[in-house]
Amino acid sequence: MLDLTKLAQQMQGMSQHLTKEALAAQNRLEIAHKLLEEAKTEQEKLLELEESWSDRIIFNPAILRESLDTYPQINPPPKNHTVFATDGSQIAPSHHEIAYCYLLNVGRVMLHYGQSIYPLLDSIPEVFYQADDLYISRQWGIRTEEWMGYRRTVSEALALAELGCEWVKINSNSLPTPTLAMVDGSLIYWFLESIPSEARDRILKPILNAWNKLKLTRIPLIGYLSASRSSESLSFLRLKACIYDEPDCMTNCPNVGLGGFGFAEKAPCQLFEPLRDVVFWSSILQPGQRSPLWQSSARILDLYGEHIIYFCYVHVGTEVARIDLPEWVAEDEEILELALGMMLAQVHKGYGYPVVLAEAHNQAVVKGGDRASFFALLEQEMIKAGLKNVGTSYKETRKRGSIA
Repeated sequence: MLDLTKLAQQMQGMSQHLTKEALAAQNRLEIAHKLLEEAKTEQEKLLELEESWSDRIIFNPAILRESLDTYPQINPPPKNHTVFATDGSQIAPSHHEIAYCYLLNVGRVMLHYGQSIYPLLDSIPEVFYQADDLYISRQWGIRTEEWMGYRRTVSEALALAELGCEWVKINSNSLPTPTLAMVDGSLIYWFLESIPSEARDRILKPILNAWNKLKLTRIPLIGYLSASRSSESLSFLRLKACIYDEPDCMTNCPNVGLGGFGFAEKAPCQLFEPLRDVVFWSSILQPGQRSPLWQSSARILDLYGEHIIYFCYVHVGTEVARIDLPEWVAEDEEILELALGMMLAQVHKGYGYPVVLAEAHNQAVVKGGDRASFFALLEQEMIKAGLKNVGTSYKETRKRGSIA
């Protein structure tokens, strides 16, 4: 039980700390604003430095693809349009359950506007119990629970591409309707950097194949990030904050920390850290506006082939969200405008969060009753197969029937 009396004593010190941090955050924001204004007059020079010294810069500044003065207003989408999304949930494997297996459930939602077509709201469950599914990842030092999460990402991408291809086939004989595919979260899978190449290929290749299908159908794909913690665009301003003529981090600042979160000495260019992109752009953008387009320089994108990822920040009214999108979407002005318009309309319909993503989550989520039903169904099948002593461990049984 939580002792609120003891907790209240600690809260006093915490409130004082937060007040101090708020003042420091405001100071960091002012520094970043000043650097932005200075960078606007030296944009080409900074881009040249970034390109010339990329192999000597120890941080990852995003590559600016538009003028720093670019804050266009996003136009509403056409009345007739379609938006679809997928999201996943799972039942993790447990040695305390009646069988060691896991389940992935991918929610699918397709919403049609101005077309008098019923929406699609369903989910596709898949159970994994074969030895290859459960133990193959251990040869790479990856726990089964982690591998399950990676497989879920693949299943979401495959289901998304399948929905898009089916929709294009259905409408092949009619005028094309503006369509948008959305996913919850980034299109940059940073977690793949730390796993062996053989394991990475099993995850990344099917995802990129799914994106290829969407590209062929000309359906734009975007990733919607709420409360993003990224600082990729602000890292570009570190080039302006550098006190040296050349941003040679390896030579000029060899003994400083990378993060600047108080654990190591900061470099001179880290004056505004740990300021985040969303905080910075929320102080600039007005509702309905977007930031300039940026190309991510995340190292994992070297493996993405033609699917280079761009991003921008959009003031959706309730927050500033980061929007990830493939290069082919970002470089087509008409498709980009349609995609961002449909995205913003989804946020407004969802009262602050895209309704299609919220519904995809609701379709995917596995509740406590669903979990119980899954294992009850599994138990019935095991008994039918003639298995004996089917049941949970004593630990699990005791936890469920606690007398405390």
